[in-house]
Amino acid sequence: MDVSSLAFEWTDTSRHWLIEVPIRIVVYIAVALVIRYLVHRMIDRATTGRTRKNRGGGEDARPQRTPPLVRRLRDRVPSSTTSEQIIARRQQRAQTIGSVLKSTVSIVLLVWVVLAVLNVVGVNIAPFIASAGVVGLAIGFGAQNLVRDFVTGVFMLLEDQYGVGDTVDLGEAVGEVESVGLRITTVRDIDGTLWYVRNGEIARVGNMSQEYAVARIEVPVALSADIERAEQVAVEAAEAAVAEKSLAGKVLGEPEMLGVQELSPDLIKLRMTVKVRPNAQWAVQRRLRRAILQAYDEHGIALPYPNGRVHAVGE
Repeated sequence: MDVSSLAFEWTDTSRHWLIEVPIRIVVYIAVALVIRYLVHRMIDRATTGRTRKNRGGGEDARPQRTPPLVRRLRDRVPSSTTSEQIIARRQQRAQTIGSVLKSTVSIVLLVWVVLAVLNVVGVNIAPFIASAGVVGLAIGFGAQNLVRDFVTGVFMLLEDQYGVGDTVDLGEAVGEVESVGLRITTVRDIDGTLWYVRNGEIARVGNMSQEYAVARIEVPVALSADIERAEQVAVEAAEAAVAEKSLAGKVLGEPEMLGVQELSPDLIKLRMTVKVRPNAQWAVQRRLRRAILQAYDEHGIALPYPNGRVHAVGE
């Protein structure tokens, strides 16, 4: 073999490894970066409310629009919620979902680039693909609880089962929602304890802050009391209480006397309900109980206690 033949073979190999291979690798990386940028840009446009530009070139002071990603999804918010609060709630949902979509796109593109580069440098990627399948299966079994938490969190956000500020019952934890994530929901209970609840462990959700609530008042009276009179006095006292300025903005309907709820050897229990705004049921219950007890004391309605009457303390 002559020298010229060796020189030609070395030059052809060098051109392949020093020019063609680097160019192909750079092209793959550049294509992946461009695709990632474009897809992330689309996700940003779908998950953020775009602000309008004023004539001076700055952003308009008006609130941002609803993100397109959740524009057609149903909102389960209280009737008293303002439009700004609704938009902020939607933006939170959209941004959380958008972060998942961005991460998914980045991981898929990274795997594609790595396999493409290995193929360019002449590495057989078939064993890698088979190994990746086995490793992915093992990780899937090991992290199935984590995957379940994420999937459940996504559906909770899409369905708007609850949001920050809602009072919810998640089984073991009952209180106000402080944060909603894809894996963890934090709830602050009435004692101030902050509960970290995994989304995958939430079997059912009781939301006390959607649309409206019902204040339920149960008042005991003595067996010897005139039931019809006791019901009439309770309704009159409740109607007078809900007409007060302190409760006027919390009550959505008129008090309704349901009648005798319980009959026992030592008392009769009457039940009354009234439709109120979300999260206002507890304050309304306390105020109506106090008003009814005061009215019973004034009208001589006997209560099932040794003295038969309760003298309410003034405010």
